[in-house]
Amino acid sequence: MRIIVMGQQAFGKDCLARILDEGRDEVVGVYCEPDREGKPIDPIKEHGLEKGIPVEQPANFDDKATVDKLASYKPDLMVMAFVNVFVPEAARDTPTHGSICFHPSLLPLHRGPSAVNWPIIMGSKKSGYSWFYPSDGLDEGDSLLQWECEIGPDDTVIDLYFKKIYPSAVESVVQVCDLFRAGNPPRIVPNETEATYERRCTKKHAHIDWNKPVGQVYDLIRGTNPAPGAWTTLKSEEVQVFDCARVMGDGVSSKVIEISDDGVTVQCIGGRILIKRVRPAGGGKVAATDWAASAGLSAGDMLGS
Repeated sequence: MRIIVMGQQAFGKDCLARILDEGRDEVVGVYCEPDREGKPIDPIKEHGLEKGIPVEQPANFDDKATVDKLASYKPDLMVMAFVNVFVPEAARDTPTHGSICFHPSLLPLHRGPSAVNWPIIMGSKKSGYSWFYPSDGLDEGDSLLQWECEIGPDDTVIDLYFKKIYPSAVESVVQVCDLFRAGNPPRIVPNETEATYERRCTKKHAHIDWNKPVGQVYDLIRGTNPAPGAWTTLKSEEVQVFDCARVMGDGVSSKVIEISDDGVTVQCIGGRILIKRVRPAGGGKVAATDWAASAGLSAGDMLGS
Protein backbone atom coordinates (compact mmCIF):
# COMPACT_ATOMS: atom_id res chain seq x y z
CA MET A 1 0.00 0.00 0.00
CA ARG A 2 0.91 3.63 -0.46
CA ILE A 3 0.85 5.27 2.96
CA ILE A 4 0.95 8.78 4.30
CA VAL A 5 2.11 9.10 7.90
CA MET A 6 0.82 12.15 9.71
CA GLY A 7 2.12 12.93 13.20
CA GLN A 8 4.65 14.71 15.31
CA GLN A 9 7.37 14.32 17.89
CA ALA A 10 8.90 11.00 18.96
CA PHE A 11 5.74 8.91 18.64
CA GLY A 12 5.07 10.02 15.08
CA LYS A 13 8.71 9.47 14.17
CA ASP A 14 8.82 6.00 15.72
CA CYS A 15 5.61 4.93 13.96
CA LEU A 16 7.08 6.13 10.67
CA ALA A 17 10.33 4.28 11.35
CA ARG A 18 8.47 1.07 12.25
CA ILE A 19 6.50 1.09 8.99
CA LEU A 20 9.68 1.71 7.02
CA ASP A 21 11.56 -1.01 8.88
CA GLU A 22 8.81 -3.54 8.16
CA GLY A 23 9.11 -2.76 4.45
CA ARG A 24 5.71 -4.07 3.43
CA ASP A 25 4.31 -0.69 2.45
CA GLU A 26 5.57 2.42 0.67
CA VAL A 27 5.48 5.66 2.63
CA VAL A 28 4.83 8.26 -0.05
CA GLY A 29 4.54 11.32 2.19
CA VAL A 30 5.00 12.60 5.73
CA TYR A 31 2.71 15.29 7.17
CA CYS A 32 3.51 17.25 10.32
CA GLU A 33 2.81 20.64 11.87
CA PRO A 34 4.59 23.77 10.58
CA ASP A 35 8.00 24.60 12.05
CA ARG A 36 7.97 26.82 15.11
CA GLU A 37 10.46 29.63 15.45
CA GLY A 38 13.13 28.84 18.02
CA LYS A 39 12.06 25.20 18.28
CA PRO A 40 14.11 22.21 17.07
CA ILE A 41 13.04 20.40 13.94
CA ASP A 42 10.29 17.88 14.56
CA PRO A 43 11.72 14.32 14.76
CA ILE A 44 9.20 12.95 12.27
CA LYS A 45 10.13 15.63 9.75
CA GLU A 46 13.81 14.98 10.30
CA HIS A 47 13.39 11.23 9.81
CA GLY A 48 11.27 11.69 6.71
CA LEU A 49 13.84 13.95 5.10
CA GLU A 50 16.65 11.54 6.03
CA LYS A 51 14.77 8.77 4.21
CA GLY A 52 14.10 10.95 1.17
CA ILE A 53 10.33 11.10 1.76
CA PRO A 54 8.45 14.28 0.79
CA VAL A 55 7.40 16.26 3.87
CA GLU A 56 4.34 18.53 3.92
CA GLN A 57 3.56 20.97 6.75
CA PRO A 58 0.19 22.64 6.16
CA ALA A 59 -1.20 24.74 9.01
CA ASN A 60 -4.66 23.37 8.19
CA PHE A 61 -6.63 21.56 5.49
CA ASP A 62 -9.17 24.30 4.84
CA ASP A 63 -8.26 25.04 1.22
CA LYS A 64 -8.70 22.87 -1.86
CA ALA A 65 -5.05 23.21 -2.88
CA THR A 66 -3.90 21.47 0.32
CA VAL A 67 -6.33 18.59 -0.18
CA ASP A 68 -5.36 18.35 -3.85
CA LYS A 69 -1.71 18.09 -2.83
CA LEU A 70 -2.59 15.25 -0.48
CA ALA A 71 -4.46 13.50 -3.30
CA SER A 72 -1.47 13.90 -5.62
CA TYR A 73 0.41 11.30 -3.58
CA LYS A 74 -2.29 8.74 -4.52
CA PRO A 75 -2.34 7.29 -0.98
CA ASP A 76 -4.14 4.11 -0.01
CA LEU A 77 -4.12 4.89 3.73
CA MET A 78 -3.28 7.79 6.01
CA VAL A 79 -1.92 6.78 9.43
CA MET A 80 -2.49 9.59 11.92
CA ALA A 81 -0.08 9.21 14.84
CA PHE A 82 -0.25 12.00 17.46
CA VAL A 83 -2.13 14.65 15.48
CA ASN A 84 -3.20 18.04 16.90
CA VAL A 85 -4.38 19.64 13.66
CA PHE A 86 -8.05 19.09 12.75
CA VAL A 87 -8.26 17.04 9.56
CA PRO A 88 -11.64 17.46 7.79
CA GLU A 89 -13.52 14.72 6.05
CA ALA A 90 -12.37 15.76 2.58
CA ALA A 91 -8.75 15.14 3.58
CA ARG A 92 -9.42 12.06 5.73
CA ASP A 93 -11.30 10.34 2.93
CA THR A 94 -8.78 11.15 0.21
CA PRO A 95 -6.82 7.87 0.60
CA THR A 96 -8.45 4.81 -0.94
CA HIS A 97 -8.98 3.20 2.48
CA GLY A 98 -9.46 6.47 4.35
CA SER A 99 -7.58 7.32 7.54
CA ILE A 100 -6.87 5.71 10.90
CA CYS A 101 -5.92 7.61 14.06
CA PHE A 102 -4.21 6.76 17.34
CA HIS A 103 -5.55 7.69 20.78
CA PRO A 104 -3.99 6.65 24.13
CA SER A 105 -7.17 5.41 25.84
CA LEU A 106 -9.77 2.68 25.56
CA LEU A 107 -12.28 4.65 23.55
CA PRO A 108 -14.95 5.83 24.04
CA LEU A 109 -13.44 6.42 27.51
CA HIS A 110 -11.28 9.52 28.00
CA ARG A 111 -11.80 11.36 24.77
CA GLY A 112 -9.75 14.53 24.83
CA PRO A 113 -6.16 15.77 25.00
CA SER A 114 -5.03 14.37 28.40
CA ALA A 115 -6.15 10.78 28.02
CA VAL A 116 -3.15 9.36 29.91
CA ASN A 117 -3.44 11.66 32.93
CA TRP A 118 -7.13 11.35 33.75
CA PRO A 119 -7.45 7.56 34.21
CA ILE A 120 -4.69 7.68 36.83
CA ILE A 121 -6.13 10.77 38.53
CA MET A 122 -9.56 9.10 38.64
CA GLY A 123 -8.17 5.95 40.20
CA SER A 124 -8.83 3.67 37.22
CA LYS A 125 -7.26 0.21 37.22
CA LYS A 126 -6.80 -0.11 33.46
CA SER A 127 -6.10 1.90 30.34
CA GLY A 128 -4.65 1.25 26.91
CA TYR A 129 -4.96 2.65 23.42
CA SER A 130 -7.19 2.62 20.36
CA TRP A 131 -6.67 2.97 16.64
CA PHE A 132 -9.93 4.49 15.43
CA TYR A 133 -11.60 5.79 12.28
CA PRO A 134 -11.61 9.58 12.86
CA SER A 135 -14.69 11.69 12.31
CA ASP A 136 -15.46 15.38 12.80
CA GLY A 137 -16.13 14.71 16.49
CA LEU A 138 -13.24 14.74 18.94
CA ASP A 139 -11.86 11.19 19.24
CA GLU A 140 -15.15 9.80 17.97
CA GLY A 141 -15.70 7.02 15.48
CA ASP A 142 -15.45 3.23 15.43
CA SER A 143 -12.22 1.57 16.50
CA LEU A 144 -10.08 -0.68 14.33
CA LEU A 145 -8.31 -2.30 17.28
CA GLN A 146 -7.76 -1.74 20.97
CA TRP A 147 -5.09 -2.80 23.48
CA GLU A 148 -5.58 -2.92 27.23
CA CYS A 149 -3.10 -2.73 30.10
CA GLU A 150 -3.19 -2.53 33.87
CA ILE A 151 -2.60 0.73 35.70
CA GLY A 152 -0.44 -0.30 38.64
CA PRO A 153 -1.17 1.17 42.08
CA ASP A 154 2.00 3.27 41.91
CA ASP A 155 2.12 4.01 38.16
CA THR A 156 2.83 7.57 37.08
CA VAL A 157 2.19 9.04 33.63
CA ILE A 158 5.72 7.97 32.67
CA ASP A 159 5.03 4.37 33.73
CA LEU A 160 1.67 4.13 31.97
CA TYR A 161 2.53 5.91 28.73
CA PHE A 162 6.23 5.46 28.08
CA LYS A 163 6.70 2.01 29.60
CA LYS A 164 3.39 0.40 28.64
CA ILE A 165 1.32 2.18 25.99
CA TYR A 166 4.08 3.70 23.85
CA PRO A 167 6.13 0.60 22.95
CA SER A 168 3.06 -1.52 22.24
CA ALA A 169 1.43 1.24 20.18
CA VAL A 170 4.49 1.73 17.98
CA GLU A 171 4.64 -1.99 17.32
CA SER A 172 0.89 -2.12 16.60
CA VAL A 173 1.18 0.26 13.65
CA VAL A 174 2.36 -2.72 11.59
CA GLN A 175 -0.79 -4.64 12.54
CA VAL A 176 -2.87 -1.61 11.59
CA CYS A 177 -1.40 -1.60 8.09
CA ASP A 178 -1.76 -5.37 7.81
CA LEU A 179 -5.48 -5.21 8.64
CA PHE A 180 -6.13 -2.70 5.86
CA ARG A 181 -3.95 -4.56 3.38
CA ALA A 182 -5.87 -7.78 4.06
CA GLY A 183 -9.17 -6.07 3.26
CA ASN A 184 -12.35 -5.66 5.29
CA PRO A 185 -10.67 -4.14 8.38
CA PRO A 186 -12.76 -4.57 11.56
CA ARG A 187 -14.90 -1.90 13.15
CA ILE A 188 -15.58 -1.85 16.88
CA VAL A 189 -18.67 0.30 17.43
CA PRO A 190 -18.35 2.39 20.62
CA ASN A 191 -20.97 2.22 23.35
CA GLU A 192 -21.80 5.91 23.63
CA THR A 193 -23.41 5.41 27.04
CA GLU A 194 -19.89 4.75 28.36
CA ALA A 195 -18.28 7.70 26.60
CA THR A 196 -16.39 10.30 28.63
CA TYR A 197 -14.62 13.49 27.65
CA GLU A 198 -12.11 15.33 29.80
CA ARG A 199 -10.52 18.67 29.02
CA ARG A 200 -6.75 19.20 28.99
CA CYS A 201 -5.21 18.58 32.41
CA THR A 202 -3.63 21.88 33.45
CA LYS A 203 -2.12 23.54 36.49
CA LYS A 204 -5.51 24.40 37.95
CA HIS A 205 -6.45 20.71 37.98
CA ALA A 206 -3.13 19.74 39.60
CA HIS A 207 -3.54 21.73 42.83
CA ILE A 208 -3.22 19.41 45.84
CA ASP A 209 -5.90 19.54 48.53
CA TRP A 210 -4.30 17.81 51.52
CA ASN A 211 -7.74 17.61 53.18
CA LYS A 212 -8.86 15.00 50.66
CA PRO A 213 -8.68 11.21 51.22
CA VAL A 214 -5.12 9.99 50.81
CA GLY A 215 -6.00 7.84 47.77
CA GLN A 216 -7.31 10.84 45.85
CA VAL A 217 -4.24 12.90 46.71
CA TYR A 218 -1.88 10.12 45.70
CA ASP A 219 -3.71 9.52 42.40
CA LEU A 220 -3.57 13.24 41.58
CA ILE A 221 0.18 13.45 42.21
CA ARG A 222 1.07 10.39 40.14
CA GLY A 223 -1.47 11.28 37.44
CA THR A 224 0.25 14.65 36.90
CA ASN A 225 3.82 13.35 37.13
CA PRO A 226 5.75 14.60 35.16
CA ALA A 227 3.25 17.05 33.61
CA PRO A 228 1.60 19.35 34.41
CA GLY A 229 3.02 18.60 37.87
CA ALA A 230 0.97 18.54 41.09
CA TRP A 231 1.59 21.54 43.31
CA THR A 232 1.03 22.94 46.77
CA THR A 233 2.15 25.97 48.74
CA LEU A 234 4.22 26.72 51.82
CA LYS A 235 3.75 30.22 53.18
CA SER A 236 2.28 31.26 49.82
CA GLU A 237 5.31 29.93 47.90
CA GLU A 238 4.42 27.34 45.26
CA VAL A 239 6.23 24.02 45.06
CA GLN A 240 5.57 21.19 42.62
CA VAL A 241 5.37 17.64 43.96
CA PHE A 242 6.59 14.71 41.87
CA ASP A 243 7.84 11.37 43.18
CA CYS A 244 6.04 10.23 46.29
CA ALA A 245 4.70 7.17 48.11
CA ARG A 246 1.53 6.38 50.03
CA VAL A 247 2.13 5.36 53.65
CA MET A 248 0.00 4.50 56.67
CA GLY A 249 -0.82 6.88 59.49
CA ASP A 250 -3.43 9.24 60.87
CA GLY A 251 -3.53 12.77 62.21
CA VAL A 252 -4.41 16.33 61.25
CA SER A 253 -4.75 16.76 57.46
CA SER A 254 -2.17 18.91 55.60
CA LYS A 255 0.20 18.74 58.57
CA VAL A 256 3.84 17.81 58.04
CA ILE A 257 4.33 14.73 60.22
CA GLU A 258 8.00 13.99 59.69
CA ILE A 259 11.07 15.07 57.75
CA SER A 260 13.61 12.32 57.20
CA ASP A 261 16.26 11.16 54.77
CA ASP A 262 13.43 9.53 52.79
CA GLY A 263 11.51 12.78 52.34
CA VAL A 264 8.67 14.82 53.80
CA THR A 265 5.62 13.01 55.20
CA VAL A 266 2.31 14.87 55.02
CA GLN A 267 -0.99 13.83 56.57
CA CYS A 268 -4.16 13.42 54.50
CA ILE A 269 -7.48 11.87 55.41
CA GLY A 270 -6.95 8.18 56.07
CA GLY A 271 -3.25 8.06 55.37
CA ARG A 272 -0.08 9.93 54.54
CA ILE A 273 1.98 10.95 51.52
CA LEU A 274 5.76 10.64 51.62
CA ILE A 275 7.03 13.34 49.27
CA LYS A 276 10.37 12.37 47.73
CA ARG A 277 11.05 14.91 44.99
CA VAL A 278 9.86 18.46 44.40
CA ARG A 279 10.49 21.54 42.28
CA PRO A 280 10.45 24.87 44.16
CA ALA A 281 9.25 27.89 42.20
CA GLY A 282 11.99 29.11 39.88
CA GLY A 283 14.26 26.13 40.52
CA GLY A 284 14.95 22.60 39.37
CA LYS A 285 13.84 19.27 40.78
CA VAL A 286 15.45 18.41 44.11
CA ALA A 287 15.09 15.86 46.88
CA ALA A 288 12.23 16.80 49.19
CA THR A 289 14.56 16.63 52.19
CA ASP A 290 16.86 19.22 50.65
CA TRP A 291 13.91 21.47 49.84
CA ALA A 292 12.62 21.18 53.40
CA ALA A 293 15.97 22.30 54.76
CA SER A 294 16.25 25.27 52.41
CA ALA A 295 12.64 26.32 52.97
CA GLY A 296 12.88 26.05 56.75
CA LEU A 297 10.13 23.41 56.83
CA SER A 298 9.55 21.65 60.15
CA ALA A 299 7.32 18.89 61.49
CA GLY A 300 4.01 20.45 62.48
CA ASP A 301 3.95 22.96 59.61
CA MET A 302 0.94 22.97 57.28
CA LEU A 303 1.17 22.68 53.51
CA GLY A 304 -1.35 24.47 51.35
CA SER A 305 -0.94 27.68 53.32
